[in-house]
Amino acid sequence: MLEKVDKAFDPEEFIEEFEALTKDAGRVQNETLKKILEENQRTEYLQKWCLDGKYDPKSFAELVPIVTHKDLEPYIRRIVDGDASPILTGKPIKSITLSSGTTQGKPKFVPFNDDLVESTMQIYKTSFAFRNRAYPIRSGKALQFIYSSKQFMTSGGLPAGTATTNVYRSSQYKKTMKAMQTPCCSPDEVIFGPDFHQSLYCHLLCGLISRDDIQVVSSTFAHSIVHAFRTFEQVWEELCNDIRVGVLSSRVTVPSIRTAMSKLLKPNPALAAIIHEKCSRLSNWYGLIPELFPNAKYIYGIMTGSMEPYLIKLRHYAEDLPLLSADYGSSEGWIGANVNPYLPPELATFAVLPNIGYFEFIPLRQNLDNLSEEGSDSTFIMLEPKPVGLSEVKVGEEYEILVTILQDCTGID
Repeated sequence: MLEKVDKAFDPEEFIEEFEALTKDAGRVQNETLKKILEENQRTEYLQKWCLDGKYDPKSFAELVPIVTHKDLEPYIRRIVDGDASPILTGKPIKSITLSSGTTQGKPKFVPFNDDLVESTMQIYKTSFAFRNRAYPIRSGKALQFIYSSKQFMTSGGLPAGTATTNVYRSSQYKKTMKAMQTPCCSPDEVIFGPDFHQSLYCHLLCGLISRDDIQVVSSTFAHSIVHAFRTFEQVWEELCNDIRVGVLSSRVTVPSIRTAMSKLLKPNPALAAIIHEKCSRLSNWYGLIPELFPNAKYIYGIMTGSMEPYLIKLRHYAEDLPLLSADYGSSEGWIGANVNPYLPPELATFAVLPNIGYFEFIPLRQNLDNLSEEGSDSTFIMLEPKPVGLSEVKVGEEYEILVTILQDCTGID
């Protein structure tokens, strides 16, 4: 039986493709918008605005209003409740994601389908290609503090969970990590375990068992990495004992996790002694990560915005190991990749991928000027915006980003 083999991932080739896309961003954006509108033309939401085959940016801007998530909530609620008709998307919605809650203060429901998985993998590969040019890795493993929280069923029978849960459960995720030579050192039973604290303990243990192979230490958010090593400070002697005797701590009680870990954990007194010696001589845990994982090239995760306060502690653990900020996105979809990994997280810049969504930008200065002209001394309020396209933005200006993505045919602020 013939088996389909995925094309090998060549980072340099991926960078060339990225450069070609961004050099012709205007045309690519027009094609992306047309694709989105054609795929979703029969949805209830788009038919409401009478596009009638007008799929150019000008018609889209004139006919389809800018909306926020709040405007879409009635439509999303119907999907959550089981309405399978093409409401917002032409393709079926297979699951629902919960946002992180960092924008509105509480999680919100977001429709999820395979297009978002594809764009996620493209973002991952793009940023990895540039990281690998700066900090090349060779067939190693990643200590990833990742967790797939338990899914629940909505009233309409759709599985719901965090966006990362949906991504980690996709077959594409494992293929992509393998192609990038950084498979997670932890088994699936740990990633998908029902108890966060037990999974965290086992992530640490798996990393120590594979310490010489670990080339990347990562998590979705910087605070998760900091929390993991703060936990390590409390349990390191217990971890050493597990490695010494080859028996998992009684603190781990989930049968599936214990079974999976028993296949990895064997008595290794020499390794336990090395780890114990290194931890014993550290001063206030400074430089902990490179001491534990001598072949690690960098630490990776979202480190911008609300994650910046964790950088002080993360640098304490990292010593001179580079901190690389992960990519830029929203609950509705990805926006840009970090293509300059040499910059520290505080100065991170992101390049918009023009083929994963249609992007518009509201000039903030324009709105501030409007307020000034009207003589208003009130707090800044977004006025009637006039967005510009990706190829029309100006260096040095500030913008509010609007996204229109393949899984959703509307502009979302």
